[in-house]
Amino acid sequence: MAGVVLERFLADEAATARLGEDLAMSLRPGDVLALKGDLGAGKSSLARALIKAMTDDAGLDVPSPTFTLVQSYEARVPVHHFDLYRLSSASELDELGFDEALAQGAALVEWPERAEAYLPKTSVLIELIHQNDGRLARLSGQGAAVERAARSLAMREFLERAGWGEAQRRYFIGDASARSYEIVSLAGLPPRVLMNSPRLVLGPPVRDGKPYAVIANTAQSVSAFVAIDRALRAVGVSAPEIHAQDLDQGLLLLEHLGSEGFLGQHGQPVAERYAAAAELLAMMHGKAWPDRIEAAPGVFHDVPPFDRDAMMIEAELLLDWYVPAITGGPASDALRAGYNREWNAVLDRLEGREYTLMLRDFHSPNIIWRGERTGHDRLGIVDVQDALIGLSAYDLASLAMDARVTISPEIERRTLDAYIAARHKAGVFNEDEFVETYAMMAAQRNSKILGIFVRLEKRDGKPYYLKHLPRIRDYLRRALAHPGLASLRDFYTAHGLLEERSL
Repeated sequence: MAGVVLERFLADEAATARLGEDLAMSLRPGDVLALKGDLGAGKSSLARALIKAMTDDAGLDVPSPTFTLVQSYEARVPVHHFDLYRLSSASELDELGFDEALAQGAALVEWPERAEAYLPKTSVLIELIHQNDGRLARLSGQGAAVERAARSLAMREFLERAGWGEAQRRYFIGDASARSYEIVSLAGLPPRVLMNSPRLVLGPPVRDGKPYAVIANTAQSVSAFVAIDRALRAVGVSAPEIHAQDLDQGLLLLEHLGSEGFLGQHGQPVAERYAAAAELLAMMHGKAWPDRIEAAPGVFHDVPPFDRDAMMIEAELLLDWYVPAITGGPASDALRAGYNREWNAVLDRLEGREYTLMLRDFHSPNIIWRGERTGHDRLGIVDVQDALIGLSAYDLASLAMDARVTISPEIERRTLDAYIAARHKAGVFNEDEFVETYAMMAAQRNSKILGIFVRLEKRDGKPYYLKHLPRIRDYLRRALAHPGLASLRDFYTAHGLLEERSL
């Protein structure tokens, strides 16, 4: 496999500090950065800047570990700073707990040549060389760590093109996808959000030669976000302004909508906020939405439909992942046939119901609360790239049965009532049909989420999603309580899909 080699000239200490920040933003557990250079080349300066960025503590004392050999720091990814100058032999790394450090953190290693071949082959070598009045940094290696470092350096170059090259970068948030976000700051200016959205890597074919993401109509590039964002802003939804974009690389510099989450101070749902979000949905669902939107001159995004294939492959995640987790074996052919029969009978009844722009993940992680503002502007909406043309009831089900928050039946009812009242006020509205569609979409979405949360644990090594399963089962039982879903409810009950299970 061909390696990556990158060079950057660092004119001064500020440039060295920025490189440290850039490397910090790319670090993951198991990464090793090998810092090589003569005395005074800047290894410790680079390491110090990286550690301060990781800990988000500009005043942190970062002593050289020349005599202690290793210093450790708690951070988003724990960082272990090794100085091997006084190492007698490479085998002493065992005594320093090097392997244990990599099991749950990342390592910065000064004087890596003292470790001989002990360092992983995936280590990123960073050579610092005196050059004129500054220094040259040469990064080389192969594997995911150096590729992430290269991506982070490209993000800095994007900031430079946007006039934000000297901005401070701090990790903000990641999600269940490959996307990540940073807060970038320049003195005297409001902070902005740097969105890193690489093109979606399609998985293996799962049906009819198509990957899951293609069938489920998952956004494959950042153009989708740009198009949907602009469409939302055009009708008065407070989605972030886009200050700079690079569609080819999947990088955006966005307005920072605020720091207050949608939930209360202790992470609890606030009924008034959920009602406000429902009223925003009602406003959106009274608009006409195009299914083709321009993301940039000559670049168009065709908004996909939430069609039967997408709904079914999502619902089948319950069979693919949740059923094997609770039974110890794959779903039987008979279970699959019955499940598909019941769901297709439900979906047959959706013909002619109300379709609109469906944001797909309209729930607390993607809503910013801005209480100092008024009306719909109190709600900042993010993470909109996977929007589809779909059933209007879906987003209300996503909100009122929030996957990561326990929504009581009372708050769910108040949220639903706020939406229905707003729709009646706006004009003719078929409430009974909507409420039945809401139950159908809530059942489909929560069936999907049971599968997704197990998949995140089994496939992606993210066990913390399992704690949400009891809530999702409760939501599913609520949805299936609608009289129009009696047959589907009976099927789930007969096959133990609603029972409380420990995984």
